[in-house]
Amino acid sequence: MSAIQITREDVLRFHLGGKIGLHLPKPVRTQQDLCLAYTPGVAQAVKAIAAEPALAFDHTARGKLVAVVTDGTAILGLGDLGPLASIPVMEGKAVLFKSFGDVDAWPVPLANMRMGGKNTGPTDPQRVIDATLAVAPMYGGINLEDIAAPACFEIEDTLDRLLDIPVFHDDQWGTAVITLAAVQNYLLLSNRKPGDIRVVINGAGAAGIRVADMCKAAGITQIVMCDSKGPLATSRTDLNSHKRRHAVDTSAKTLSEVMRGAHVFIGVSVANALTGDDVKNMADHPAIFAMANPDPEIRPEVVAEVLRGKPYVMATGRSDFANQINNVLGFPFLFRGALDVRATTINLAMKTAAAEALADLARQPATDAVKALYPSEKLEFGPAYIIPKPFDSRLLAHVSFAVSKAAVASGAAPACDAAVLKAAFEARSKR
Repeated sequence: MSAIQITREDVLRFHLGGKIGLHLPKPVRTQQDLCLAYTPGVAQAVKAIAAEPALAFDHTARGKLVAVVTDGTAILGLGDLGPLASIPVMEGKAVLFKSFGDVDAWPVPLANMRMGGKNTGPTDPQRVIDATLAVAPMYGGINLEDIAAPACFEIEDTLDRLLDIPVFHDDQWGTAVITLAAVQNYLLLSNRKPGDIRVVINGAGAAGIRVADMCKAAGITQIVMCDSKGPLATSRTDLNSHKRRHAVDTSAKTLSEVMRGAHVFIGVSVANALTGDDVKNMADHPAIFAMANPDPEIRPEVVAEVLRGKPYVMATGRSDFANQINNVLGFPFLFRGALDVRATTINLAMKTAAAEALADLARQPATDAVKALYPSEKLEFGPAYIIPKPFDSRLLAHVSFAVSKAAVASGAAPACDAAVLKAAFEARSKR
């Protein structure tokens, strides 16, 4: 485990003044600069864009700027605390966008003034859609964040249909992309094929639904999902349309029942949802991806004790354990790849390409620079290293380029010179 310890006071001190600010790539230092940046020169840019709107991607910040949009109804694991309380998370997201993907991002917390004037309450999908459409002209992409299910599905689907820029709900797809990469490498380690394994997903919210969607698209057909009431069985009458898509014909009533003989457990639920006996009852050489934060569905040391001497793969959502499945491995590079080819969406082909590139990078030898950051870990492909580390500088070029290629191949972006694009990504990753 990591030796890093932080206190509440440390965190609040770090956040004094916020975590983001404005960087000026074209500073104004002379009279000519002032004339170019504003009046009278700016009128020429205005007229050019008015005549050809696509030039906004070239002559403004739009082509490299992402809006991080939220209504604060599902902040981390804290729930509905409103848009104001969401700002530290949205600023943090902007920091990660820039630090890892060299993508400029800005928080857009949206007020939800309803429920008698309280700025919390159930998401009003149409309000979020309308507000996002209203601010979209400034941005080259929309990252939806911390919006409660099931409203988040309608919001993403509608905005993706109405806008000609990428729209991506990270809480839905980010975890799904990274999880699929981990599953792909588990398949290699266990010498199994997608159609051979049975997967149990605990948690049927935004992340769980999209994990199931991506796993099925990758050829994994045997999936049982559970929510707080048990398996999503076709006999249940309380399932929404998204859960019903993944309902199966089963007589099982509990998570423990469906865990018997399962090859992979994927947890996007709550702490301590899984027991040692559940793990014992899994198939030989299982994978346990316990991603509840801050406390996983089962602790790694419990799994290690239960499966002592047997092969298995363990992953969590935490940075102080091996195999951290964290969204920071996804969204910066998905948007970087999409923005650089002016993709109009982030489709399933692009998400799958990101997962495959992540899985591939974990199979390559780690660089000395990455090893130096994790001196207590053996960063060689195997059960304790199936996912790259976030600080691997190769992620930007490797994953973003794969996303760009998939965008072009799938028709989400215009054709471009792949060699030039790859060189640009490699140069950016070395900055």
